Amino acid sequence: MAKVEVPEGLWLRCQGCSKMIFRKVLEENLLVCPECSYHYRVDARTRVGQLTDPGTFEEFNADLVSTNPLNWTDSIPYAKRMAAAQEKTGLTEAVLTGRAYIKGRSIILAVMDPFFVMGSMGSVVGEKVAAAIERATDENLPAVILTCSGGARMQEGLISLMQMAKTSAAIARHDTQKGLYITVMTDPTTAGVAASFAFLGDVIIAEPKAMIGFAGPRVIWNTVKAELPEGFQTAEFMQEHGYIDRIVPRADLRNEIARIIDYCGK
Repeated sequence: MAKVEVPEGLWLRCQGCSKMIFRKVLEENLLVCPECSYHYRVDARTRVGQLTDPGTFEEFNADLVSTNPLNWTDSIPYAKRMAAAQEKTGLTEAVLTGRAYIKGRSIILAVMDPFFVMGSMGSVVGEKVAAAIERATDENLPAVILTCSGGARMQEGLISLMQMAKTSAAIARHDTQKGLYITVMTDPTTAGVAASFAFLGDVIIAEPKAMIGFAGPRVIWNTVKAELPEGFQTAEFMQEHGYIDRIVPRADLRNEIARIIDYCGK
C-alpha cells in the first residue's frame, strides 16, 4: 500500500468533496478522487511507479544520508527525527533520483517525498538534485523533477540554504549545454525549493489545486496579518499570473511530459 495521506479502511471520505470513496477505486485512479479530482499527496516510490515505464527506473545516489552538522535539538533531536522519517518512508532522504523512461523517452528523474520531513531540502536533497541535473547535462538527457516540499530544512541552517544556489548553478550549466529541464509542481511546493530549482524549469507544470509559492497562507497571516486574494498560491492562480505554463491532471502527466520532450527535440 502506498504511503499516501489516506486513512485506513475499505472506504474513506474524500478530503475534497466529502463523498465516500471505495479505496480500491481511488488507488486505480492514481489517488485522485473520481468525483471532484482532489489530488492526494503521494510518496516518491509510488510517483515513480505512476510516471515511468515499468521496470525502467534505476536509482542512483541512494546511499547518501544527512548528518547532523548543527547537533540540532528541538522537540525531537534531529537524528531521531531523521531515523523516524527513514522508518516511515523506507527512504534514506526526501528525494529519489535515477534514470528512467517515460513512454520510451530516456530521462533523468528526481521525485521528492512529502512524507519525509515534509520533503524539506537539506544538504543531501540538494546534493542529489544537483547531481541528477549534472548527470542529465553530461549524458545529454532531459531532466524531470517532481517537487513537493515545505522548503529548506531548518535543522541544517545555512547548509540547507546553500542548496538553493547549488541546484540553481547546476541548472544554469544544464541550460548552457541546451539541456531540457521540466518541473512538475505538486502540493505543496513552497519556500526554498520554490525559490530555487522548482521555478527554473524550461517548462513548468503543476497538478490541479497544488499550493505553490514562497510562504504559505498560515505563515503570512501569523507574521504580517495580511488577507490574501481568493485562491492565492494555488496552481490556478499561478498560471493566471504567468508563473507556470500549464496545469496537468495526474493521469495525463506521462503523455504531457513525453509530448514536451518530443516537441523540444530531446
